[in-house]
Amino acid sequence: MKQFFLACLCVFWLSTAGSAQDMAFRKTKVADAKGKQAPADLVFRQSKQCVEVSVAGHQIAEIPYSTIDKFSYEYTKQHRIKQGAVVMVASLGAGAVVMLTKSKSHFLTVEYRDGAAAKELVLRMDKSEYKTILDTVKAQTGKEVEFLADAGSKKKAPKT
Repeated sequence: MKQFFLACLCVFWLSTAGSAQDMAFRKTKVADAKGKQAPADLVFRQSKQCVEVSVAGHQIAEIPYSTIDKFSYEYTKQHRIKQGAVVMVASLGAGAVVMLTKSKSHFLTVEYRDGAAAKELVLRMDKSEYKTILDTVKAQTGKEVEFLADAGSKKKAPKT
């Protein structure tokens, strides 16, 4: 029984590892015209050789892999001042603790060409998906992701 299970697992792994597939990420965000973050779907379509970004079911970008110049990753850290102030209304101590904690945001910038014009698309990635997205960029497009320094620091961002 154990050998049968291992054989099935190996067949499944070999069948999925050899075939390219589309990868979708549903927890990303993109800034709208007013600068407000809107939930977006990020899809790497291996079948069409493109990156698609959709907001509320409407496609806002379809970027062929061949037009992409560069991917870059950046993160920011900031104190949770506003959230702490809200919590402080209920409990002074808990609000102070929240204010001392930091949040970390992960950003992926896609620089590409649309005809002769150079464009860029900035996506805010969820902390549960950003590592997988960075791995998918390399696997699907063959392009390396450039790691930029933390926006609030002079140090180089660690490769994760």
